Amino acid sequence: MAAKRKTTTKRKASTKAFNLIPAPGYIMIKPFDAETKTTSGIYLPDSATEEKPQKGEVVAVGESEINEHGVKRELTVKVGDRVIYKKWGGTEIKIEGIDYLFAKFDDILATEL
Repeated sequence: MAAKRKTTTKRKASTKAFNLIPAPGYIMIKPFDAETKTTSGIYLPDSATEEKPQKGEVVAVGESEINEHGVKRELTVKVGDRVIYKKWGGTEIKIEGIDYLFAKFDDILATEL
């Protein structure tokens, strides 16, 4: 009789340029570039595009977190999801010249369909 092998699943938590796995309860987002043109075709001046974007794509996800009461909080997004996040949430980092944002699950306001 053959023994059953315990299989583990590898998480998709990396981008092509590097391998990072966010800490439990965190996700890594690549913010979209600020809009330079309105939907009606008007180009915006640089001074109008200085505001940080609040949309981006999830590029890595951490494990589910366990809160102070011992309750496991499942993550609600996956790699590739387009999300809207809090304006001042998360920590910005730059890796190989590209800006990313590490945000907590709580900083995600919505997922685009």
